[in-house]
Amino acid sequence: MKNIAALALISSIALVSCKKETAKITKVDPKTGKTVTVEVPADSVAKVAENPAIKNSAGIVTQSFKLEKGKTYPLTTYQRDVKTMTDPQGKSITATTESTDEMNFTVNDIKGNVYEMTLNLVSKRSSQSAQGKTVVVDTKLPLPKEDDLKMIWNINRALTSNKLDMKMDTKGNVISITGFDAVYTKVSNAVGSLIKDANEKASVVASLKQSFNEKVLKDQFNKNLTIIPKKGVKVGEKWTTSENADPSGSIKVTSNYVLKSLGNGTAEIAVSGGIPKKTEKKAQGPITHSLSSELVQNGTIKFDANTGWITNQNITVKTTQIESITDGKQSQSMTSVSNSSVMVNPSAK
Repeated sequence: MKNIAALALISSIALVSCKKETAKITKVDPKTGKTVTVEVPADSVAKVAENPAIKNSAGIVTQSFKLEKGKTYPLTTYQRDVKTMTDPQGKSITATTESTDEMNFTVNDIKGNVYEMTLNLVSKRSSQSAQGKTVVVDTKLPLPKEDDLKMIWNINRALTSNKLDMKMDTKGNVISITGFDAVYTKVSNAVGSLIKDANEKASVVASLKQSFNEKVLKDQFNKNLTIIPKKGVKVGEKWTTSENADPSGSIKVTSNYVLKSLGNGTAEIAVSGGIPKKTEKKAQGPITHSLSSELVQNGTIKFDANTGWITNQNITVKTTQIESITDGKQSQSMTSVSNSSVMVNPSAK
């Protein structure tokens, strides 16, 4: 009997030890759209800090940042555009452009709720492919042999390998970015060997200042680093933002966001929206000219729940534009379709 009892005890221990621990995560059921809590194997769930940066408190999810002093956080942006133009005779031409901007942020100090960081501008790469030919300008590669590419390479090379000072609070608000004057000087010196005319050189630097300054970078980082509204949202809740697609502000791009899930150490947000199809017509005598355009975007954005930092963004954008002319008897049209991939930290997808 003792042997049987011992065997039974061993069997019981074996059963208990084989039982896998589970953890609960909250997500949106793709079939019903409802928020559900499901159990998953505990070893499949990333270790989450006791007080994570992105957390669910009483059903409301909020985003903040919990970065560590001495650590570096990546923010590499990548965009790929494949544009196809079809003429009235049905002949098509396709061109592909790619651009990569690699940068990262090193936390030097934490004072109260403010991070003092170094923004490291690491590298820039761009390429264009059309009709079997590819042209590449990469700051990690030597100076191109083509004269028309040397200027681009020199400017990009002068922009990279630079450091800017940045302050950001724990809510993701960029307080300041400084150090631009040293970069402008470096670019001016770099183009000086290629441009002798002082006015032309000044024009290049002035153009750079329009696209590379504190306001532009602040807008970019505020858009990329913080997505969840300050007031917080529920899992499955939708919110919408819009921004101008043209200087006049008459056309706006709408972005719809849904917090799909918070679990496994990750907050995942779905993105949709775009620009609704719009057609403009102008008539002059018997000739009518029309132009229709539409933009559709879809994708996901993922954040590390522990730190609040963006780990990956992968959004596809399709733009369709059709231009046509008719005299009431016959018509001709030109179609342009662009399929784009807009990514952040693409290696993490």
